[in-house]
Amino acid sequence: MVYLLLENGFEMCEALAPVDILRRGGVDVATVGVSGKNIKSSHGVEVVADIEFSDIKLSDMEMLIIPGGQPGVDNLWENEAVRDLVCKVYDAGIKISAICAAPIILARLGILDGKTATCYPSCGEELEKALFVGNAGVVRFGDIITGRAAGDAFDFAFEILASLKDGETAGKIKQAICYE
Repeated sequence: MVYLLLENGFEMCEALAPVDILRRGGVDVATVGVSGKNIKSSHGVEVVADIEFSDIKLSDMEMLIIPGGQPGVDNLWENEAVRDLVCKVYDAGIKISAICAAPIILARLGILDGKTATCYPSCGEELEKALFVGNAGVVRFGDIITGRAAGDAFDFAFEILASLKDGETAGKIKQAICYE
């Protein structure tokens, strides 16, 4: 199971593009409402999450996805249970993906130390212990995938799909939606 965290203030396309692409690719994805099932995006669009935060099962998790958006990323960072979950996921060797401002959560927890990563350009200084690649739309370093911004949401989603399934599956979905 792939879990995608939703908190008030999340960036809509950074969350829902991966959900859509992964489901098209046959991946089980659950959106997780961190502060309840009804979550508002950074632009006021309300989304009903599949499950609540307390329903996450680390034992069946293949990947944790953290979308960006403000104040969504700040809200996630301020939540101790979220920080604890991210650390447990990393320590368990489970894949993690974060886009836009969300990689700063990984950086603050030391997860990106010495690893190649990207994020929203103005957040780059937070990745001081990472090997920051500011002009890259998506960076995959082992089991960690980072994305730069909303404009990279589909590339981010396809990289996640390729990491969970394979490049052929990602290619088929790209063709099916006329991506390339």
